[in-house]
Amino acid sequence: MQDAQVYKANALVEASYRLSLYEQRIILACIAQVRRDKPLTDQQLYTVSAQQIADMAKISVDRAYQHLKTASERLFDRRVTLHEAPNGNGHAKVRLTRWVQEVVYQETLGTVALRFSQPMVPYLSQLTEQFTRYALADVAKMTSAHAVRLYELLAQWRGSGKREVEIEWLREAFQLGEKYPAIKDFKRWVIQPAIDQINEHSPLWVNWEQKKTGRKITHLAFSFGEKIQESRHKPQKGKSKDTAGKAPKNGSGALYGIPMPVIEKMAQLGESYEDAALRLLDESKRGA
Repeated sequence: MQDAQVYKANALVEASYRLSLYEQRIILACIAQVRRDKPLTDQQLYTVSAQQIADMAKISVDRAYQHLKTASERLFDRRVTLHEAPNGNGHAKVRLTRWVQEVVYQETLGTVALRFSQPMVPYLSQLTEQFTRYALADVAKMTSAHAVRLYELLAQWRGSGKREVEIEWLREAFQLGEKYPAIKDFKRWVIQPAIDQINEHSPLWVNWEQKKTGRKITHLAFSFGEKIQESRHKPQKGKSKDTAGKAPKNGSGALYGIPMPVIEKMAQLGESYEDAALRLLDESKRGA
């Protein structure tokens, strides 16, 4: 499953639903099995084992087995609110449906199998231009369901590197209900942990800021980009006098995943580009 790809219609990425972390893992592991060269029907059964979940989450098989059983039982009752057709065709409408029509738990084998509901099928197949794709491994190590959702919303705009969303829309998409009504709690318990996990575990680096309409905080603005290979290794302490204050010569246009124009603008007096990049990366994790 290491190279497995997840394909979702953008309308599904932006849908309103709530799934626990392990429910997300089951659903994504099944979506990653959908063949792109064959039509998907609601009669196809997709199986996920406790071993696959254990490998994805880096936990013991026994622990994965218990999570798999509990999550599979809840999945049958989970619903999703969709606001657009799979490829944006037709008039806007609100469609309330379920993720799956059947869940089969095979206790002796430690597996769960599911069939997607018929209305869900077009959002996982028959995709033309309006869809989001990412590697299952991008979110495998995340331990926050909100981090997985936010990563999808950013991956949807991967080409632009920027996305601004209304806070109330995001709360609805995450189905938070009455939880975290204060903006400080929403940022502390939902946004910042999600950003930290995306920066730590995914191929993307992310910075964010809040925006106001009048005196009220109403929007969150995200800037993000691909980490370069160099950033996936532990940086060496100290700096070379030959490279201090100079842009990298690798032609990547970024250092530790942060674009050089940003580093040049934010670098402090006497600070090397490497030190500035490391400082900015640390600040982004702390929401500075």
